[in-house]
Amino acid sequence: KPEEYDYFHELILNTELARFGTRGFVDGLLNGGVIALPPILNFGSPELQAQYVPDILGGKKYVALAITEAFAGSDVAGIQTTAVREGDEWVITGTKKWITNGTFADYFTTLCQTEAGQTVILIPRSSTVSTKPIKTSYSATAGTAYVTFSRTRVPVSHTLGSVGQGLRIILSNFNHERWMVVGTSLGAQRLVVEECLKWTNQRIAFGKPLSAQAGIRSRLALMIERVEACQSWVENITYQMNNMSYAEQSDKLAGPIALLKQFVSRSGRETAEDATQLFGGRGITAGGMGKVIENFHRTSPFDAILAGAEDVLGDLGVRQAVRKMPKNARL
Repeated sequence: KPEEYDYFHELILNTELARFGTRGFVDGLLNGGVIALPPILNFGSPELQAQYVPDILGGKKYVALAITEAFAGSDVAGIQTTAVREGDEWVITGTKKWITNGTFADYFTTLCQTEAGQTVILIPRSSTVSTKPIKTSYSATAGTAYVTFSRTRVPVSHTLGSVGQGLRIILSNFNHERWMVVGTSLGAQRLVVEECLKWTNQRIAFGKPLSAQAGIRSRLALMIERVEACQSWVENITYQMNNMSYAEQSDKLAGPIALLKQFVSRSGRETAEDATQLFGGRGITAGGMGKVIENFHRTSPFDAILAGAEDVLGDLGVRQAVRKMPKNARL
């Protein structure tokens, strides 16, 4: 039943979609609805939601999250796109870069600088909004784009949340985005391990299966251990999400989710390297029996960058842990 749908159901959806072994295509399907729609649902007015949400959920329209700029990546506070109020309209000027789904998006959930501080505004595509594809190493189906707003006018009613509270909105939205990245990365890692188990059982080298060699089994053991550790941690976080309000998640889980994503993305790159060693030449061939391994080896670094670079997330996790420590904590 729809009312019974919770974060565990969404986790299953994310991990299973990742089993396609096509990272860019999965981002093309998921990205806008997962990371650009929540600010509308959580902070948009009822009128704004009624106008835009049905078509987005119905798959008739696409929405993209427009935060990153050439000038500001993980440093969200450094964005330079501006929104100046003129009467009942915002006039937006600036550029966004590496915007997933941007090439085909109909709407952009956009972080802007205003006189009162950073503000999130929903911007429909118009003649003053232009997008240009950016070629990345995974797939054009993700719709990665360079977006330009040339004095784009939108009604002030398209403001999401309060003026000047944009950074708070985006930072709270990051929790769900990072958790989603964890789920898709983990699903892909588990698929890679399965492919490696099949391959090492059927591949004959030096007169016996690869899996008969202790060194190969040791490598497989590390891969399995990493995947199961990641699975346990993400299920722990997901259980907490199911038992917290959105505000509680923003307050208590930003640090743990940041550390989780850092751990999972690092584990993914280690697993990608191990899998490539097991598959040899097939692991670097875009087709054939090693196509899943090649794709994951090429695209796993995206998990370490999208939604926050690893070093930034590790720092966030530790800072929140220190901030939450009791003031009288002593040895």
